[in-house]
Amino acid sequence: MAAWILAGPAVFLLLGLFFLPVISVLLIALTDWQFGARSISFVGLANFREVFADDGFRASLLNTVIYVLIVVPATVVMGFFIALLIESGKSCRAFYRAIHFLPFMATLTAMAIAWEALLHPTIGLVNQTLAAIGVPTSNWLRDENTALAALAVIGIWQNLGYAMVLFLAGLKSIPQDLYDAADADGVDLWFDRVRTVTLPMLGPVSMFIVIVVTLRALNSFDAVKVLTQGGPGHASEVLLYTLYRESFEYLRTGYGAAVAVVFLSMVVALTLVQTRVMDRKVHY
Repeated sequence: MAAWILAGPAVFLLLGLFFLPVISVLLIALTDWQFGARSISFVGLANFREVFADDGFRASLLNTVIYVLIVVPATVVMGFFIALLIESGKSCRAFYRAIHFLPFMATLTAMAIAWEALLHPTIGLVNQTLAAIGVPTSNWLRDENTALAALAVIGIWQNLGYAMVLFLAGLKSIPQDLYDAADADGVDLWFDRVRTVTLPMLGPVSMFIVIVVTLRALNSFDAVKVLTQGGPGHASEVLLYTLYRESFEYLRTGYGAAVAVVFLSMVVALTLVQTRVMDRKVHY
């Protein structure tokens, strides 16, 4: 009884903030309910059939996959090398850590407005710099070929500091004795030291970073909403924006709930696969 009493508040919060909302979304996805409507009818799996038959949803799903495949590897690799550079330096470490971590702490909506100014097709600093060095410019946020890539760059910029800080913590936890032993075994080149000591010891940290950055990439919404609204066409639309648009702009709550169920299933499946596959390789 004491255990249940002590666990009660946590169980109540889990039910109220997680399990009950998920169950509600599952039930709404099986209806034709529109936000504000007084009538509601059970339609079974009709919303899910409509979701997978919708060209816009398929484009949104593909954009989300491409976005994740760009943001996650680039963030992890760049965060690791920046952490190595900062850790190998002798001065201004705190300054460099703060500079790289600042985008993660900043409000992305405000930062998106700053990026909108930087990427402006005529007066933006990016195009002016490219024009000054003779490189072709583009309307980055209004071109179907560059809109998603521009959002991916912003996503990398935002998550880079988070990955860097975690890698720094992992690097500090590696015992110096391992590097001394590697030196005694003739491992002299920095690349060999990284390959044989640093990367294996950073396995658990790397797995955590990959999972968290993947979830943050899947949850990308602010930049899409502020900068492109999913356009031009569906070129930069991602699943979370599709969910928002269908549920709160078009008020198709049942359809939006079906999109939410697909999105949640995708997130859970991807997280489980990452954990099962990577966990076998990083824990020892």
